[in-house]
Amino acid sequence: MPNNLKKQGGDTGDEVATSFVNARKAAKGLPAFPGEKPTTLHQAYAIQNAAIGLWRAPVLGWKVGRINGADIERYGVDRLAGPIFAPLIDGLSGPVETPMFADGFGAVEGEVIFFIGEDAPVGKTSWSTDEAKAIIGDARFGIEIASSPFAGINDHGPLVTIADFGNNNGLVVGAEIENWRAFEIDDWACETFVDGVSVGTGRASGIPGGPVESLRALLENTAARGMPLKKEMAVTTGAITGVHAIKVGQKSVVRFGEHELACTMTAQGEQP
Repeated sequence: MPNNLKKQGGDTGDEVATSFVNARKAAKGLPAFPGEKPTTLHQAYAIQNAAIGLWRAPVLGWKVGRINGADIERYGVDRLAGPIFAPLIDGLSGPVETPMFADGFGAVEGEVIFFIGEDAPVGKTSWSTDEAKAIIGDARFGIEIASSPFAGINDHGPLVTIADFGNNNGLVVGAEIENWRAFEIDDWACETFVDGVSVGTGRASGIPGGPVESLRALLENTAARGMPLKKEMAVTTGAITGVHAIKVGQKSVVRFGEHELACTMTAQGEQP
């Protein structure tokens, strides 16, 4: 894992982090990035680290997203990470309401979710694929609610996405994946609908390295930042059908074979 993710001195991005946290808590949109955009992974994660401290709530899980194209060579990684605070919503009982920032960005993403079965060892910064598999306690289908007060968050590259909690605002948790320990990821397929229209289909095998590689990368990312994964944390492993923009009042259905999750977007309210 690059040294520029480790805790270092210097610019901590406190002012940008404060602006994002205040906007999230007030459920207010941000018309522009609130300050100087980060130009390195260290700066982006420094902003995120500061925001995590300002949020003053336990991290319930982590989202992993893709870094694509020339940015992979530019930053030396092909994944980005962000904390999940709340809500983790049980979607098994039927359609649920999911909050997003009405004046910001909103999207739904069908994903494979891993729940961590044991604490990651403190100080372990290098992980193999087999070691990542061994730390999984449960695997489920789910929907990540990607939302930020900054409407343009996805238009300025991965560092801006990292800066605001990786563009996460919650997670809908679905059914356990049958026989998931066989890791037949080509069988982990889903289709995403927005207001009844199919907007994407795909399989987990379409994610480079698959969901386990996302977890492996996250284990190294969080370890390098002094925040190793904890038992029962949820980890979203990447959008299978893509990132599908959505607005307040719209409904999304994500089908994973015979399983289905449904959510209706509501306006995020103020938070304490």
